[in-house]
Amino acid sequence: MSLKEAPAEIRLAVDVIALLEVNQIAPELALQALRIVIQDYERKLAKSREN
Repeated sequence: MSLKEAPAEIRLAVDVIALLEVNQIAPELALQALRIVIQDYERKLAKSREN
């Protein structure tokens, strides 16, 4: 399967990984930032389910 045929979440993950690598973000820093992103999107999802 090519990336073009992959599910949207796989394509997005590959893009995020590439962005982090191109900018030479340390793995520890990337994980800390991704945890913040996950928390933010979990809040947004919960809020959208309330409406």
